Amino acid sequence: MYVTILGRQPALGIAELERVFGGNNVTPLSNLAATVDTDRLEIQDLGGALKAGVVIIDITSGDWHKVNKKIVQHYTQEWAAFEGKITLGLSAYGFDVDPRDVQKIGIILKQKLKKAGVSLRLVPNQDTALSTATSHHNKLGLASNKVELLIVRAKDGKIIIAESTGAQNITAYTKRDQERPKRDAFVGMLPPKLAQIMINLAHPAPHARILDPFCGTGVILQEAALQGYGVYGTDLSEKMVRYSRENLNWLADTHHLRFDFDLHEGDAMNTTWQQPVDAVVAETYLGQPFSAPPSPAKLEEVRKNCNHILTEFLKNLAPQIESGTPVCIAIPAWRSKEGNFTHLPLIATIAQLGFKPHEFRNISQNDLLYFREDQVVARELLTLTKI
Repeated sequence: MYVTILGRQPALGIAELERVFGGNNVTPLSNLAATVDTDRLEIQDLGGALKAGVVIIDITSGDWHKVNKKIVQHYTQEWAAFEGKITLGLSAYGFDVDPRDVQKIGIILKQKLKKAGVSLRLVPNQDTALSTATSHHNKLGLASNKVELLIVRAKDGKIIIAESTGAQNITAYTKRDQERPKRDAFVGMLPPKLAQIMINLAHPAPHARILDPFCGTGVILQEAALQGYGVYGTDLSEKMVRYSRENLNWLADTHHLRFDFDLHEGDAMNTTWQQPVDAVVAETYLGQPFSAPPSPAKLEEVRKNCNHILTEFLKNLAPQIESGTPVCIAIPAWRSKEGNFTHLPLIATIAQLGFKPHEFRNISQNDLLYFREDQVVARELLTLTKI
């Protein structure tokens, strides 16, 4: 059993876990964490989970004092004969405690182990939980002597203590995003982490060939290639096709990868794609950007235009892919000052276009919105299957 620490928008992390491991195997504990019943979970395979760990101790109920006592007792025995130096990080989620109380567990444990001749270094922290960057920098969870304890309290009072198996490699995401040779802010810059989530939401078969019909600068294609999929991209713009090619060649060179890819110009509303197409993952046309919510008339104009383009795209796509083909697309939704969203009309008629939404167990499809607080245009992720 694993526990995962969820990212800024937990619904996306839950959805990703469900698609990768099955809805019956995922149990949300709170907006901060979920358990996954699986024998193997690799944190670098997931975009929506910040940390992961193997569950070691399960407490049905209790307070922080009980947690403190249980951890000290367990690890005093567990590490009594440990050879070498232990590096320990402590992270608490869902508790209303002072960061000093979290660190106190490590201090007590350090004192007890010292008496047994075991050396322990406690990772200093001013917060109740270590940041992902700190966890990764200290290589916590990546060796037997580098341990981070994830102490998680569920909404129902249940407490889980897990040993981390690693944290997201933020540095690698940043490099793939900022060091690739071609970027273009005008067409939007899809974060690699979100691209990874979208690929996992589609959940293609191993070695499937993924089509991105709006490939832009190739972020989804890059992430798909890293996961071992075949990649195929088209775009209305010759410039974007060229940018994708340069970025994919850069990825192959810098990551010492060998993979084939196909790219060509094509209008998603009428192009004929080369077969096979085993899955479709794309950030589609999101309309013009807004720095503030537009007027009702302007919003309706943009919404109507986006709906037309994406409806025609789906009409064109449906007869070209086989029944059962997974599709994950990001479409626009517009956020008001009050935090309400205006969606595309095509969502209500998606079955008429030849697709059915995936039914998640723990969340609603309507929860799959990616946005930052200052953004008007959100990305709404549709997880579909060709009927």
